[in-house]
Amino acid sequence: MSSDPTTQPVPAAVERQVDAADTTLHNPKRAVVSLGSNLGNRLETIQGAVDALEDTPGLRVKAVSPVYETAPWGVEDQPNYFNAVVLIKTTLPPSSLLERAGAIEEAFHRVRTERWGARTIDVDIVAYQDIVSDDPLLTLPHPRAHQRAFVLAPWHDVDPDAELPGLGPVAKLLEGVGRGGVTPREDIELRLPE
Repeated sequence: MSSDPTTQPVPAAVERQVDAADTTLHNPKRAVVSLGSNLGNRLETIQGAVDALEDTPGLRVKAVSPVYETAPWGVEDQPNYFNAVVLIKTTLPPSSLLERAGAIEEAFHRVRTERWGARTIDVDIVAYQDIVSDDPLLTLPHPRAHQRAFVLAPWHDVDPDAELPGLGPVAKLLEGVGRGGVTPREDIELRLPE
């Protein structure tokens, strides 16, 4: 019995209703999301994206990688990136996760003017369970993840035994591309949402 007179016991019907509503992680799927930013406050923006993922119904952030500073890829005349990888569990289907990624980019004012150009935030679904799909709206796994140290290095840090579906162990893929152009930023870190 609580000593606080304003506290009332929660009726069993309310408890059942809350339990029924909290089906967000019933039979969750594993997914890997990469984050990158090279405009504005890069660390704050990536942390904001991690927090926005955690705030998504049906999604829980399970691990956040160390932050890497990365030379730009594709268009080289732009600032360096901060990159990180987030491991999530979700009941959202891949299409809904893609919509959420787009909404997060929009919330951080991502503008798409040039392929591989500078951006406030990039939220990419790298892998979803063991799905291999060439759907043009969402190719899984990400079609260039196996070539990008800025995805493989942080992913390997947070899950050394990870496999990129259809392509093999992340450790072996990282060995193949090397760590050139990606530098761990041990002076900064992302918070795992509470």
